[in-house]
Formats: sequence, C-alpha cells, structure tokens
Amino acid sequence: MPASTSAPARTRLADIARRLATAPDEWIHRVRLSTEERWYERLHQDDDHEIWLLSWLPGQSTGFHDHGGSRGAFAVALGSLREHDLAVERDLAPGDVREFGPDYVHAVTNVSVAPAVSVHVYSPRLTVMNRYDLVDGDLIKLVEESADDW
Repeated sequence: MPASTSAPARTRLADIARRLATAPDEWIHRVRLSTEERWYERLHQDDDHEIWLLSWLPGQSTGFHDHGGSRGAFAVALGSLREHDLAVERDLAPGDVREFGPDYVHAVTNVSVAPAVSVHVYSPRLTVMNRYDLVDGDLIKLVEESADDW
C-alpha cells in the first residue's frame, strides 16, 4: 500500500486512540489489574478496525511482537510505558500516541512503579501476532499466535 494511503489510515487510528485515552469515563470502570499477566479487553470491533484496552502492572511487558500485517496506534491513558522498536527506546506519558504501519515490530513495558493503562487501535482487526526474541541485535521469530486464542 503506498505511503499516501497508509499514512492517513494510521493517523485516523491514532486519533481514535488519542480520543479514547483522554476520555476515561468511557472505559475506567472496565479496567482490571492482574498480577499474572497484562490484562486486556476488546472494547470495539467492526469490519474496519478494533479497539483494545490494556492495563499494565510494573514490570509487565509485551516482548517483541508484530501485528500480523495490521496498521495500528496506541495511546497511553494512565501511567507511563516504555516502547522499544529496535532503533530507539522511548518513554511515553499520558496522552502520548504512537502509530505504526503493518511491518512494525516493537516491545512495550511498564518500567515505572505504578500501574498504567493504554488504548490500542488496529486496522484491519488483528488475526495473528508474531512473537520474537532479540538475539545479538537480530529478531528471531519464536511463535505465531492466532487471535482465536485470545
């Protein structure tokens, strides 16, 4: 897909994530904290996109992963997160939004001492995610996860 087509789509997804992240009355009552693993819930899905709400306790992380060819965006709603995309690590605060194309690989971690909440938007809906390990600067594919398992 040409950049001129995908960039507006990513921006639209970022706008959705940003709007929801700054509207906690729409989702705060749904948030759960889990010491076992990151908690997540799909808030919306249609033929165009889906929206997920995630909570993160200190130390919880996604590990390196892609989004199975979906474009996306996520916004920090509460707390702070650190994103690592191989090129750089960046700390994200409430209101910060990251958007990405279909080939993007990153890891997101709560490195703070407080819980965090984020809103994620994907288009098309996630069907698979590939998990990776970072070995000597190279990504090694570990497993492909199906959305049917979530």
